[in-house]
Amino acid sequence: MGHKEYFKGVQSIAFEGRESDNPFAFKYYNPDQIVAGKTMREHFKFAIAYWHSFCGQGADPFGAGTQNFPWDNSSDPIQSAKDKADAAFEFISKMGFDYFCFHDFDLIQEADTLAESEKRLNTITDYIKTKQQETGIKLLWGTANCFSNPRYMNGAATNPDFNVVAHAGAQVKMALDATIKLNGENYVFWGGREGYISLLNTDMSRELDHMARFLTMAKDYARAQGFKGTFFIEPKPMEPSKHQYDFDAATSIGFLKNYGLHEDFKLNIEVNHATLAQHTFEHELTVAANDNMLGSIDANRGDYQNGWDTDQFPNNIEETARAMMVFLKAGGLQGGGVNFDAKIRRNSIDLEDLFHAHIGGADTFARGLLVADKVLNDAQFSSFVKERYASFDKGNGSEFEKGSLNLTDLYNFAGANNSAIVPASGKQEYLENIINNHI
Repeated sequence: MGHKEYFKGVQSIAFEGRESDNPFAFKYYNPDQIVAGKTMREHFKFAIAYWHSFCGQGADPFGAGTQNFPWDNSSDPIQSAKDKADAAFEFISKMGFDYFCFHDFDLIQEADTLAESEKRLNTITDYIKTKQQETGIKLLWGTANCFSNPRYMNGAATNPDFNVVAHAGAQVKMALDATIKLNGENYVFWGGREGYISLLNTDMSRELDHMARFLTMAKDYARAQGFKGTFFIEPKPMEPSKHQYDFDAATSIGFLKNYGLHEDFKLNIEVNHATLAQHTFEHELTVAANDNMLGSIDANRGDYQNGWDTDQFPNNIEETARAMMVFLKAGGLQGGGVNFDAKIRRNSIDLEDLFHAHIGGADTFARGLLVADKVLNDAQFSSFVKERYASFDKGNGSEFEKGSLNLTDLYNFAGANNSAIVPASGKQEYLENIINNHI
């Protein structure tokens, strides 16, 4: 099937190695290179974010968009959606990635009625299904945009008006249907406005109950349609709400366990959301991994001088290496992959800038993985951490971990060994040097 070529002059991006000076080549991301028992392609399952890469036009709160992409020129919503799909699948194919992710109305413009919106979604997913068959590109996860439309100014599942909750339910049903139709491997819930602006007019307890009921209904519906994938919650502390109910990984896990949803749901951790919650990326990954809830990753970064979600492409090698150490120790992701939920800057207006951004992001994660593997296999590093907890590997320390001691046992042991406490250095600077040496 012939289509217009949007990214003319750009061929398929290949791995050429660190000595290459070709800006349209991977320097570190070698899809077939085996690291810790898996190829890089298998580790990462890189995905393109449909919304930022093909829908975003560089607009910000102070000005209109600057990126006038050629697939945005049709006034017909159906033709416009098909043009965008052609551009998206051309780009993903040339990048050599296997996956994409979408919100429902990224794929096609929302209509004035639910019925017309559903008709449009059916039309474009028919078209995208043919694109998948042509290219082999898969859907990592789908989701619904239940935050942009003014009807959701007070939330979707947590809205105080049942009519809005019902509309959100209908929209999620349609998004689930689209995800299942396109053989999506997972489904994500980002609670963009599921939270509060002021507690003066909010019944938090009731809203949390409503959110859990809504998620349960969505899960039950999808399972009844034969969906076998994992559902993800994507934590974020605030923005656009003052406080969002999925504030961070720990809060989200507590919520899921409290309402009995933890068997079907895991977490999709985003770098920029972690830092907005005053955590590091590695912290949020560790919290999720500790509870067997590390499902997927949205890869980006924030600007540390700005207090909002800037969604820049990742380029911090040390930050990513530390995260990949958690990633490898956890055995990788459960169901998900690494989705580039990142956008080129407002003053990056050339089509080739999309390639440079994604190439850099993939190379950053590849370098992080290579460094992490080296650090975890460095005897100086691993032996130090093991030795630091050696007192729990035998004797009373081992009995404590097994649950064989009570508080009186600790009291008696402490009294008999008052002189046994010898402070030991944590050697933080030494360990940081080990990481930097491998970079």
